[in-house]
Amino acid sequence: MRVRVQDAPLEPWRELGAAPESGSYGATSVFVGTLRDFNQGHEVKQMTLEHYPGMTESYLQQISEEAAGRWDLVDTMVIHRVGKLRPGEPIVLVAVWAPHRNAAFSACRYIIDELKTRAPFWKKETTDVGPRWVTPGDA
Repeated sequence: MRVRVQDAPLEPWRELGAAPESGSYGATSVFVGTLRDFNQGHEVKQMTLEHYPGMTESYLQQISEEAAGRWDLVDTMVIHRVGKLRPGEPIVLVAVWAPHRNAAFSACRYIIDELKTRAPFWKKETTDVGPRWVTPGDA
C-alpha cells in the first residue's frame, strides 16, 4: 500500500505506471479527483489545501489497510495534493489492484469516500464572492 501527500503537481497517469507486476491482478479501479471551477453555486478561482503532516498520511494508510481487510486486494495507491490548486488540476489519485473487479471497484469507492470524510485536510476556496472554508459535506 502506497500513500503520499505532496505539494508538487500530481500526474495521475504517470503514477499509475508504478502498478504491481502484471499478471498478479485481474482488475484495476482508478479514481482521479480534479478541482472543479464551481462549488455551491459559485465560481471557484483556486483552492488551498492544508494538512497535518504525519497525521494525514497515517489516516490515509489506515483507510487503505481497512480496505485491504475488507476486500481481497493486491495493492493500493493514494496520492493527495496540498497547497494552492487551480480548477482543472488533479487533487487526488486512488488506485486499487485486485484479483477481481468487484473488489477493485468496492475498495476504490470505500477509500475515496472515507478519505473525503476522515482524513485531516482543510480546504479554503477563493470564489467569485470571496474566500471560504469548505467543510467535508460541502465538497
